[in-house]
Amino acid sequence: MAANGHSHTEESTLVPLLDHSSSNVEKFSDDHLHLTFRQRYLIESKKLWHIVGPAIFSRIASYSMFVITQAFAGHLGDLELAAISIATTVIVGFDFGLLLGMASALETLCGQAYGAKNYRMLGIYLQRSWIVLFLCCVLTLPLYVFSSPVLKLLGQPAEIAELSGVVAISLIPLHFSLCFQFPIQRFLQSQLKTYVIAWVTMGALIVHSAMSWLVVYRFKLGLVGTVVTLNISWWLIVVGLFVYSVFGGCPETWSGFSMEAFHGLWGFVKLSAASGVMLCLENWYYRILIVMTGNLENAKIAVDALSICMSINGLELMVPLGFFAGTGVRVANELGAGNGKGARFATIVAVTTSAVIGLFFWLLIMVFHNELALIFTNSEPVLEAVSKLALLLAFTILLNSVQPVLSGVAVGSGWQAYVAYINLGCYYLIGVPMGVAMGWIFHLGVMGIWAGMIFGGTAFQTVVLAIITSRCDWEKEVSYFLLHFTGFIRSEISEEN
Repeated sequence: MAANGHSHTEESTLVPLLDHSSSNVEKFSDDHLHLTFRQRYLIESKKLWHIVGPAIFSRIASYSMFVITQAFAGHLGDLELAAISIATTVIVGFDFGLLLGMASALETLCGQAYGAKNYRMLGIYLQRSWIVLFLCCVLTLPLYVFSSPVLKLLGQPAEIAELSGVVAISLIPLHFSLCFQFPIQRFLQSQLKTYVIAWVTMGALIVHSAMSWLVVYRFKLGLVGTVVTLNISWWLIVVGLFVYSVFGGCPETWSGFSMEAFHGLWGFVKLSAASGVMLCLENWYYRILIVMTGNLENAKIAVDALSICMSINGLELMVPLGFFAGTGVRVANELGAGNGKGARFATIVAVTTSAVIGLFFWLLIMVFHNELALIFTNSEPVLEAVSKLALLLAFTILLNSVQPVLSGVAVGSGWQAYVAYINLGCYYLIGVPMGVAMGWIFHLGVMGIWAGMIFGGTAFQTVVLAIITSRCDWEKEVSYFLLHFTGFIRSEISEEN
């Protein structure tokens, strides 16, 4: 992926701008020569889990807030449950994927800057990300305001679409919380301050649970009241992380608000947009699966069974998404430190660890495929349908244990634009057509649609990313980083002078 043809003279001129000379990299290598592979693996695993553990916890806690809100809304009535489920899944889901992807540009920039010990730039990048994502929130605001007519166009019944529109408008504060929360999380992750995120998210989850109970059962404030609790809880996370970062928690990387944040915004927008497209194409893929299944004849049981499988997959997906975050940070830190071998080894450890966890869940689903849906339903037809779909669920989880980790490598290395094209080709030019063909042309129903999208899209994309990653020349990646990152620093210095 790295650019070729850079002269030794150029590199030696630029390296002194960063706090990692070739001797520092050599020292790192010498210190690890006497260690066995197992010892090195354990050291890297400890570094990885320092990020992955809290990342998984915070993602599960955030996911649980939506689940808790849906559960309390369900006690208000079926219509209320349908409205809040559609608003959070379709409207917030679209928004969530876009902003999360755009914020992942910070994993590249902050991770590499932190590895290069250019700490001051982390705070500047954070502020730039806030500006870019806030503008994106303003541009996507009509999706919330006009969600009712949009949902009607998508075929939702008028009554559900109208109430979902009310919920979506009530969720506008949460919409704007995302543009501040996602960047500050990546800012802290890049510095390995992951436990702060976990503690703040846990506190918000506890407050959210208590507020939801009070709103529904004590004060009886109805559906809008439950939505307000979700807004408050997500803003609590923003406030908690902001207070920690700005008021003493990050003295090296936060030096106050600066007008520098408005410089070089276009380059930042391009990287953020590439990151946003990369993750959106993945995030929307399985939502298309549910929409396609809903267009089958007699689709009610199929949609119910698929929704249960997607709920199980969504919860388990928090684990590989934690590895996505951890891998991005570790690879970026090592590249920023000028250690290509360290970036390669971090990739190996992350992929193998996540794959082993994926194999465990694959085995669990294969063994208990008949009992999977008992948590959600007692309906015999749905239980039987879920049992049939369990094989596809198991392979989806297995593939998803590797694919997000490879995407994390791409984010840490700054390959987002390349991966966006790969995702577009694999998912939408191969996976979706295969799903349509197997579902309708070969009359295989929901199993055909899902199998076509997994083995045509997800599997193919995973193989392509694996080939690219395995063939990567990590020393050239370091050289590419040195030339581009240090050139950027020089432009910053010249602007200051």
